[in-house]
Amino acid sequence: MAATAIDPDFPCSLTLEAPFPTVRLASTALRALQVDKELSPLVSRTFALVATEDAADVVNVLRVEYKATTNRMLRVAVNAFMESLGLVIEVMGELDEDVLEASRD
Repeated sequence: MAATAIDPDFPCSLTLEAPFPTVRLASTALRALQVDKELSPLVSRTFALVATEDAADVVNVLRVEYKATTNRMLRVAVNAFMESLGLVIEVMGELDEDVLEASRD
């Protein structure tokens, strides 16, 4: 992995990757989470769907890159994101047909 240059406006950064069982579920999570804008101009966030290291043709990992002006702002933003991600995953587990079928097997 190549080193990235530190943005002087946003010196604190964190990259999170959340793997999903299918491309469809990863895409659904992306669309559900992307609609919420960051509340603070002191935080920047980007979303992407990426492939797993095992299977380059399967794009089922949600990658979220956070940049913030301070570690505190980064922590607050990531905390809020993790709560939202947890809710999205919980709803998928309760209502999504693919997840329900997989849990029966």
